[in-house]
Amino acid sequence: MAENRIAASYVYTLDAEEPIVNGYVEYDDDGTVTAVGRCEDISSEKRFLDGAIVPGFVNAHCHVELSHLHGKFRKGTGMAGFIDQINELRDWAGREVKVELVRKWMDKMWADGVSAMADISNDDSSFEVKASHPMYTRTFLEVFGSEPHMCEGVMNEVTELNAAADAAGIDAAPTPHSCYTMSPQLLSASAAAGLERGYLSYHSQESLEEEELIRYGSGAMYENRKRSGMSTPPVTGESSLKYFMDRLADARPAPYDAHVLLVHNVCLSQDDIDAARKVMNNVYWAICPLSNQFIHDALPPVRLMRENGLDVMIGTDSLSSNDDLDMVKEMYCLHENFPEVGMNELLSWASLNGARFLSKEDELGSLTPGKKPGLVFIGNLDGEGCLTAESRSERII
Repeated sequence: MAENRIAASYVYTLDAEEPIVNGYVEYDDDGTVTAVGRCEDISSEKRFLDGAIVPGFVNAHCHVELSHLHGKFRKGTGMAGFIDQINELRDWAGREVKVELVRKWMDKMWADGVSAMADISNDDSSFEVKASHPMYTRTFLEVFGSEPHMCEGVMNEVTELNAAADAAGIDAAPTPHSCYTMSPQLLSASAAAGLERGYLSYHSQESLEEEELIRYGSGAMYENRKRSGMSTPPVTGESSLKYFMDRLADARPAPYDAHVLLVHNVCLSQDDIDAARKVMNNVYWAICPLSNQFIHDALPPVRLMRENGLDVMIGTDSLSSNDDLDMVKEMYCLHENFPEVGMNELLSWASLNGARFLSKEDELGSLTPGKKPGLVFIGNLDGEGCLTAESRSERII
């Protein structure tokens, strides 16, 4: 029996649709999986855990540089109220505090089993930590700017920030934030830069307020922008996702082979899914359930997403809109609200699909011999091996 061997009630390799019951994983000292299988006799196992062994998670959407906002935001304000709080509070901390908290929360995520992350950055405060951290990160350099005349200056700034990320040795690319914080010109220009690099992340259909802004030129977000003297995006009579696709078409003609991550998708419809699939060859759909509940007590249409076989990923969003950065808590929220989603599928959303989006599926995402995904233990499962409110994860290696 291999020295580096651990067994558990369930081993979710994610190479199969069901877990290995009373299974084991063997691995090298560097964490490379060498073998998986079913135990012949669990009483002979040196390490047998009551719970599940799973591959390391991929946090599909985070803003780790906003960790200094933990516990400072009111819940249930809606998106317009949330934006007001961001504008008021995001700059309260100095750089030293921000860097310290980035390190604290990345260390916590790593200990909880997150092996990789798609992270949003607006400045370079996370770069030093990311460059030296064992967690892999792809950083999306997010841009804002509601006025058309700001486009050139904003793009020059993000180009400089991208050069700093390259110099730090982290994978990064410019990306647009969302329809409600950008002029059409800036949305197209930043999308073009992201497509050029092969990866794009976009806050899409996060709230009804966003949809009202684009479709009707009304609602709380529209009024918020008008009061602030900001330009509003054109009213299209269509969904905000279709508006985004129009801006992509302004940047370059379809189809798009880049990996495009649409984040939140609370207001996603069948028409939107059909339209996106026509032009995006590698589209992924991130959901952040606890963040959506925090801001406006809403959840994405998970049943619709499953009916369409979408490549779903799970993210935590930031500590401005979440009480924690805990992937198991996100999965438990989904299990509670959509009990038809089984554990294997939830874990695929939390690990394997994220690895594919990041083009890291040869290394991460499943307990396949030859991969080094990280081994994670999830305890406090119920009698059927499902998540409970007390379920927690911890890294084995």
